[in-house]
Amino acid sequence: MSAWDSRFIDVGGIRTHYLEAGRGPTLVLLHSGEFGGCAQLSWEHNIGAFAGHFRVIAPDWLGFGKTDKLYDFAQGHRRLLSHMADFLAAMRIDAADFVGNSMGGTFLARVAASPQPLFPIRRLVLASGGGFAPDNAARRALLDYDCTPDAMRALLRAVFHAPRFAADEAYVQRRLAMTLEPGVWECTAAARFRSPAMGVPQQFGKADDIPYEQITAPTLIVAGANDQLRLPGYAQELHQRIAGSRLLVLDDCGHCPNIEKAAQFNTAVIDFLTR
Repeated sequence: MSAWDSRFIDVGGIRTHYLEAGRGPTLVLLHSGEFGGCAQLSWEHNIGAFAGHFRVIAPDWLGFGKTDKLYDFAQGHRRLLSHMADFLAAMRIDAADFVGNSMGGTFLARVAASPQPLFPIRRLVLASGGGFAPDNAARRALLDYDCTPDAMRALLRAVFHAPRFAADEAYVQRRLAMTLEPGVWECTAAARFRSPAMGVPQQFGKADDIPYEQITAPTLIVAGANDQLRLPGYAQELHQRIAGSRLLVLDDCGHCPNIEKAAQFNTAVIDFLTR
């Protein structure tokens, strides 16, 4: 029996998918943005633990998972953020704690640092979110994904520190199947497209422009000590820039501590949000 309910809601004509479990204060989980990223794959090891303390809402971003496959070439990530804000309004969520992993965490940090945040943030947890994203070999493994099993294994080796994920054929096939759903690859790849008139796209390897000093909500930063998709020490820098933040760096852990070190992650998040 599933630890959550799978639901859909119409958000401005967009069929939007989310997972829901538990009762209590609302906790919103924002998933990562790799090929095949979705709420279930990101949070399947966390929702059950969180549901003992919170009403957990884990939506699929616009273009991801089971949410409609749309991409806005004019607005880019701003459309994802506005759709998420509309989803929260449609769900009548006027105050919530938020946890974001990777893309979800970076978007969450950007919103929290805004003078007029789009999301009703009480407290936030950044799990490998924010910080400089180098254009390195690990990043290339994610960007060059071509819907083959070998490419998925390379993606998993880049995301996780432990080799067991890429070696688990059942897990590889689950991840692969998600990327083969109609529109999933296209929407994720679309973020890399640019008109020839705009020049070569530069999404990674450029300066991080989020004004972290402007984040006032209580913040927990969780990072993997072996994250190949961020520079060593990035989490300590964010900790220094976000006033009053707490920092947890997990050893033998890559870019998704919510998956790779789920038990420690769950304990830390629950402790932070229930104090």
